[in-house]
Amino acid sequence: MTERDVLALRTDADEETCRRVLQVLARVGDKWTLLVIGTLREGTMRFGELHRAVTGISQRMLTLTLRQLERDGLVGRTVHPSVPPKVEYALTELGRTLLGTALQLAWWAADHIDEIEANRRDYDSALSPAGD
Repeated sequence: MTERDVLALRTDADEETCRRVLQVLARVGDKWTLLVIGTLREGTMRFGELHRAVTGISQRMLTLTLRQLERDGLVGRTVHPSVPPKVEYALTELGRTLLGTALQLAWWAADHIDEIEANRRDYDSALSPAGD
């Protein structure tokens, strides 16, 4: 995106469009969303498999995240009639379009985490009173 494109967005976007874009960015920028989408890149998974694969997520947070992703059309939920019911989750076509961008963001973070952490330490130490 060029600087001209950014300026066009700023001047052409009305308040409602900006609000809606920010809502989408908040959803896809959420850490659990990115981890779930990244995990589902491997294919269809059941809830328990997802829960084990997404380190640190509670069952409740995984449920909430999957519901939001389903609501947004990024993840599909399939219930197979059986006892107990078998429920599977998979990325939708729309969700797969986000996958590349999400993975690029994760790879960027992995490539630059050491530099970012060093910058944080430098910044924080500059804020500390002398002698601490």
